[in-house]
Amino acid sequence: MLKLTGLTKVIQCLNKLVMRTLILSAALLLFGTISTLSAQSTGLEPGNKSPEIKLPNTKGDTVALSSLKGKLVLIDFWGTWCAPCVEEQPELAKLYRKYKQSYFTNAKGFEIYGVSLDAKKSNWESFITTNKINWIQVSDLKFWRSPVAKVFNIQALPFNMLIDGNGIILAKNLHGVDLEKGIARYLRK
Repeated sequence: MLKLTGLTKVIQCLNKLVMRTLILSAALLLFGTISTLSAQSTGLEPGNKSPEIKLPNTKGDTVALSSLKGKLVLIDFWGTWCAPCVEEQPELAKLYRKYKQSYFTNAKGFEIYGVSLDAKKSNWESFITTNKINWIQVSDLKFWRSPVAKVFNIQALPFNMLIDGNGIILAKNLHGVDLEKGIARYLRK
């Protein structure tokens, strides 16, 4: 009986240790999730200035987002490997044609600044050519390791931000009808 009681105490101590470890792990996981969620929104909310992006286009020339100052800009983060991104491209083409020469509150003209999170230049260039994408396309070809993906806290694609002529974020992650409404909302009347 004595040995059994000692064994029982050891089991009880182990159970307490396991429970404490589980509780601590759950607390750390919850804290990490909350930290990540708040980090995703810090500085990237409507009303804040968009971070700068300077990446090469398909020809290797660096194109800065700030070079589009004065225009309403849709920063479109996408990848050729992302099915929803690929499905969205024809709609972006329609919006580009429709609003390219329009006048907006605090902006003249509409531009799309496509940031590809591709890793293979041949896939990226081929897609642009095949689909006749004629707006700005840039990429560092670093896939998810791109510093831009980190700065913008991109967790999933497609992701976009609409910025005004001064680089101020107007809206983010608008797609389909919501994207067109978001652009039309800033048309000068």
